[in-house]
Amino acid sequence: MLFDMKMSRRGFLLGALVTTTALAGCASTGTTVAPPEPKTNYALMYGPETDGGFEIPAVPWQQIGTEYLRQRVKDPTGEPPGTLVVDTTNRFLYLVEDNGTAMRYGVGVGRAGFSWGGEGVIQWKQEWPKWFPPQEMIARDPELKKYSEKNGGMEAGLMNPLGARALYIYENGKDTLYRVHGNPEWNSIGKAVSSGCIRMLNQDIIDLYNRVPAGSRIIVKQPPASTMQVSAPVAPQPPANQTIADITRG
Repeated sequence: MLFDMKMSRRGFLLGALVTTTALAGCASTGTTVAPPEPKTNYALMYGPETDGGFEIPAVPWQQIGTEYLRQRVKDPTGEPPGTLVVDTTNRFLYLVEDNGTAMRYGVGVGRAGFSWGGEGVIQWKQEWPKWFPPQEMIARDPELKKYSEKNGGMEAGLMNPLGARALYIYENGKDTLYRVHGNPEWNSIGKAVSSGCIRMLNQDIIDLYNRVPAGSRIIVKQPPASTMQVSAPVAPQPPANQTIADITRG
């Protein structure tokens, strides 16, 4: 009987030890293990969408450098929240946020001799704008006269050089004639090909348009002033015939 009691006590203590050890393995040590960040669904971000009665086609985002895809990064600009900063050297547009981050977009910029730099404001915004080539552009290509302001401009649409949205840049109350706008040519992003305007993918200009109110400050940095460090992402997000867009490159 004594032997049975000793064995029972020993078994009880052993069982208790095993249970305690198992529970200790489940106990919190005070260190929170963050779940892995979800991967950005670029197929969804740059997929087809219907907007304003137009069917915007999907962007073949796999053929664009990943650095030019929309992403949240550590703010490299040092500007106040709400400011738009265009880094023409690296082909980025930043929308500064209030938590030390910025939303970064890839852009196409003006080729040599067709660019504007400085500080201005987004005086007004327009969805699916008409396009009116400036007189200087018509002088270079008289065929564009049919789209002059006198002739009513080019109607909104997928092949309109301004794309789905346009943000109009003013400086000291005067129209600079430069815009931040969408465009139908995804392969122009990351390049210097336009007549000075800041080109974006249609999906990106729609996203930016919804974040930026009229009156927002914008800074366009031209070399050598454009020397901002390129930040890494801090979190995921969310031969052919010549076309009008080829002609204008604006």
